[in-house]
Amino acid sequence: MKEALGRAADWIVAAERVVVSTGAGMSKESGIPTFRDAMDGLWAEYDPTELATEAGFRKDPRRVWSWYAHRRRMIEACRPHAGHFALAQMERLLPSLLLVTQNIDGLHAAAGSADVVELHGSIRRLKCLDHAHPFAGAPVPVENGDGGAAAADDTGLSGDLAGRVPNAPASTEEEEEDPPPCPVCGSPLRPDVVWFGEMLPERAVERAWAGAERCDVLLMVGTSGTVWPAAELPRVARAGGARVVEVNPEAGDFAGAVDLFLQGPAGQVLPALLDCVGRRLGAQRGRQGQS
Repeated sequence: MKEALGRAADWIVAAERVVVSTGAGMSKESGIPTFRDAMDGLWAEYDPTELATEAGFRKDPRRVWSWYAHRRRMIEACRPHAGHFALAQMERLLPSLLLVTQNIDGLHAAAGSADVVELHGSIRRLKCLDHAHPFAGAPVPVENGDGGAAAADDTGLSGDLAGRVPNAPASTEEEEEDPPPCPVCGSPLRPDVVWFGEMLPERAVERAWAGAERCDVLLMVGTSGTVWPAAELPRVARAGGARVVEVNPEAGDFAGAVDLFLQGPAGQVLPALLDCVGRRLGAQRGRQGQS
């Protein structure tokens, strides 16, 4: 592992552009269950697709609104782990690091990463159902609500984590409430996430693919290689001449598109990789100072 970390660090230090792509494994290390793992308790009886489609929302907006409030509460109880912070620090050390994530929890931005592309949206933002107007107003008063909604734009990229979206009540039948209306058009507000059957945000996809095409190193972290279209990124990067490094407890399904596999949890591997990168950059600066 020490030798593999050194090789990866050498590639990263020599790179002009680095792209990092993260998946559900990254969030799971912070205690965030995957979508289907979150179907417990009251929600165990429901088909997940009924709670993550436009048709399901239109049929029972109260139920879907409460389900996402339940998920949001779980996410807000979790914190970034050492791997999140290592990527944020690496971004500050390198000339260019673009972080592309399939996760909707906002933990990368919470850890300090500035250039984040959220392919599947963010549970911390809202938009309206009919016209996708971003919600940036005051929260709906609820029992435990204590902040404003995060400002959002139409890019599909990361938003302001200082804000909070309105929380639905606790997830019980008698406490369900209708989602609040959009202040612009009156249609119901919904989570700004990608539901089954929906297209990924166009701007986010454009940035992710452009980054993969132009990068020198692509770092795949906590993703299995089975969720499309994100699973195509290592192949796009390889076609452009980039090195592809995978960080996972077990190897994903990347069909020969990986140059180097760093086995282990992101919370352990990424800080070790950051340390190697930092030491190489320090030695590089020392040599430049002597010359």
